[in-house]
Amino acid sequence: MTLLSACDRLGLPDPAKEAATKEADARATGSACRHSGRAIEDCYALNPDASRAAVYAGWKEMNDYMRENKIETVKPEKELEAPAKADESASASASASASASASASSKSSKSSH
Repeated sequence: MTLLSACDRLGLPDPAKEAATKEADARATGSACRHSGRAIEDCYALNPDASRAAVYAGWKEMNDYMRENKIETVKPEKELEAPAKADESASASASASASASASASSKSSKSSH
């Protein structure tokens, strides 16, 4: 038994411990998402590497807790910037290509008249 406890001291990874840590992190993520008023789908999208079942379990636990204790959501003070920038750049490029297309079709129709 003493030899097995030495694995931690040697720095050998313990798969069971790592899995438990990942699950606990995913549950905490789900809980935090619910507390901040995020929908479960948003939580999944923002945390694609987390276990969906564990995220849901944490989200649901916090939902039940908040209902029982009449706790309101807490809006984050700082919104995530990465998804907004990705959306802005996607819409900007779509807008630019639409403008280019409209401009090109307008020029071709003028030249045919």
